[in-house]
Amino acid sequence: MERLKSSTVTLWICVNLVTFFISGMALAASPMRLVMDQNVVSVYDEGVLLRYSYRDVPFKPYVKELFTPGGVNVLLDAPADHLHHHALMFAVTADGVNFWEEQQAPGRQAHQRFDDVRVDRRDGAHFAGFSQQIDWQNPQSGQLVLKEIRTIEICNFAKPKAALLTWQSHFEAPDGKESVSLSGSHYQGLGLRFVRSMDLEGEFRNADGKAGVVFRGEERLVRSHWCAYTAKADGKDVTVAMFDHPRNERHPATWFMMNKPFAYLSATLALHEQPLEVESDNPLVLRYAVALWDGRIEDAKIEELYKRWAALPRRTEGAPKPQPVK
Repeated sequence: MERLKSSTVTLWICVNLVTFFISGMALAASPMRLVMDQNVVSVYDEGVLLRYSYRDVPFKPYVKELFTPGGVNVLLDAPADHLHHHALMFAVTADGVNFWEEQQAPGRQAHQRFDDVRVDRRDGAHFAGFSQQIDWQNPQSGQLVLKEIRTIEICNFAKPKAALLTWQSHFEAPDGKESVSLSGSHYQGLGLRFVRSMDLEGEFRNADGKAGVVFRGEERLVRSHWCAYTAKADGKDVTVAMFDHPRNERHPATWFMMNKPFAYLSATLALHEQPLEVESDNPLVLRYAVALWDGRIEDAKIEELYKRWAALPRRTEGAPKPQPVK
């Protein structure tokens, strides 16, 4: 059995290497590398930029680690106080099934396959990324609740010196369903849990300079097209900003912010106020970004990168697609 298992793994890796080869000469010409193993996709540019967990996960794929250009990881995965906080993740409640809290028969985002795995060059920078097909499943009924095509890509800009991750989710109702209702708590959406050293003393900012509205305790909600958090990560100042694309539903995003007793930031659709329907003939496309800098970055620099990102064409436009990877 061990020999069979080893052969299966070797064959699986070889399939991936072939896929990378046929995705284009840009892969060889780029300083960036995308490496896939059985459970994690990693992207390197000199040092590691991100690690994405997708297979050996109980409930959902997510970005497990995300690094500043200086090599500082800002994400915390599954801390003891909130085991369901998986670093950088997207989850809401769909047709009454809770995909966020991971309690009481939670929903499961099941990996199906990868498409469009490649490295390319745009806007004077190298990008690496992939698209992933995910089935949102109801564990009790076994039925498909929602279909998602998730696109993750990252680049490491030289000027300005910043790492930029784009997260795009394309949602469709399953065949035979007229619509899917998205709802959830005031913090559900694209959520980011910061490392412990960034708790308590960090500073939140947003594009409009708003203080936000206290929702409960230390939790605040604010609407703006970007929201940033500056704090010390392992003794080093870092700035992390999340961007909401102008074409997103309910733009600008409603940001959930808190830094006590721990630091958390979410891009939400204010689903606690009004659910959102994904109709069979009208897919929902949400596009966000997470930008990382070493040091404290001025608002004007954050706004500059936001505008540059918002103007970028989608990675899949005009791109040849390789064969899918399971």
